[in-house]
Amino acid sequence: MQANAATRAARFSIAPMMDWTTRHCRRFHRSLTGCALLYTEMVTSAAVIHGDRDRLLGFDAAQNPIALQLGGSDAVEMAAAAEIGGAYGYDEININVGCPSDRVQNGRFGACLMAEPETVAACVAAMRAAVDIPVTVKTRIGIDDQDSYADLRRFVDIVAGAGCDTFIVHARKAWLNGLSPKENREVPPLDYERVFQLKSDYPELTVVLNGGLTTIADSQAALERVDGVMLGRAAYQSPYLLAAVDKEIFGLAKPVAPRTEIVDSMVDYCRAQVAAGVPLHAVTRHMLGLFQGQPGARHWRRVLSEGARVHTGDPADLFAQAQEGIVMDRAA
Repeated sequence: MQANAATRAARFSIAPMMDWTTRHCRRFHRSLTGCALLYTEMVTSAAVIHGDRDRLLGFDAAQNPIALQLGGSDAVEMAAAAEIGGAYGYDEININVGCPSDRVQNGRFGACLMAEPETVAACVAAMRAAVDIPVTVKTRIGIDDQDSYADLRRFVDIVAGAGCDTFIVHARKAWLNGLSPKENREVPPLDYERVFQLKSDYPELTVVLNGGLTTIADSQAALERVDGVMLGRAAYQSPYLLAAVDKEIFGLAKPVAPRTEIVDSMVDYCRAQVAAGVPLHAVTRHMLGLFQGQPGARHWRRVLSEGARVHTGDPADLFAQAQEGIVMDRAA
């Protein structure tokens, strides 16, 4: 197994989510947890090769450990994109074999590739030859009528045979037709036992469970059966849960930072981004859930969501105004 910072951090990771896990979101999440593995939004291999690489791939080195998720099915192109990603300093390259959207299917990548394990294996082999960091696969437990455990095992056998030793498994099947991406995250039932069985049958592989996990307690329970857990929307919508990850998941003897300290830690970053021409709301929109569950959280969200679009002064002043309505223990 290729071991590096990403392999160790895979014990707890934050899922790649389009329009959500931007570089600014990742910088905010890193202020909450220093240990969790962060993922980019999915980027197509063609975009990496032909697009604005700094815009697509550039990130603050403080965000490591971080994985780049690629979408694509051409082995030569995926290898070239992986090599570029490695040069940018990513700790892992992940292949998207889980997204069921029509746009992704039309590009011949995402969940539809579960029906083509040989194609995924060819990508893995070419990418591993191009980079010396882990190449991993994020997948579903099945698609359409190819949803038996035997189908999943066949996929894993072929892809693992090409050198992939880490599988992040969303514990739902995907319907490639008839359900929207949102419905595919909610309608097919979760089947954690299938993922647990996969780990039992392939002890040599790193198996990470994704789907439906919402709390640290959920994560701790799952970690008794698999190597890692991946949280998605819960980590985005209630981000303060991430403040306990280093202590509760990774066992670090460190206090959980109060929300107010997290806000303070983002001020200089916001100042730098605004000075570089980035709209303030591009950063603050990812912070709206920080006070979720606290009295005054609505005031925080309203001031940030409305004020960040028109505020022209020091971001610290906007944060102070947003916190005026918060009623809480200052240590929470």
